[in-house]
Amino acid sequence: MVATHKIETIRFNQDFIILNINGNELTIPLDKLSGRLKSATEIERAMYRISPSGYGIHWPLIDEDLSIDGILRDFVK
Repeated sequence: MVATHKIETIRFNQDFIILNINGNELTIPLDKLSGRLKSATEIERAMYRISPSGYGIHWPLIDEDLSIDGILRDFVK
């Protein structure tokens, strides 16, 4: 399987998600990205899985999936 993106870190700062993808740091307001992540607890946010190819992130406790291609398309200008 060929990696499409390198997801280096995922962290949260109150109402923001901070992602380091392909060497670039993105800070995205959760209310623009995901209502489920915005209302999730710290534990629910911390329990995620990055797909082996780097195409997405899954939070099983809140059944949320994010596409990295979608994030880059919608939030990188």
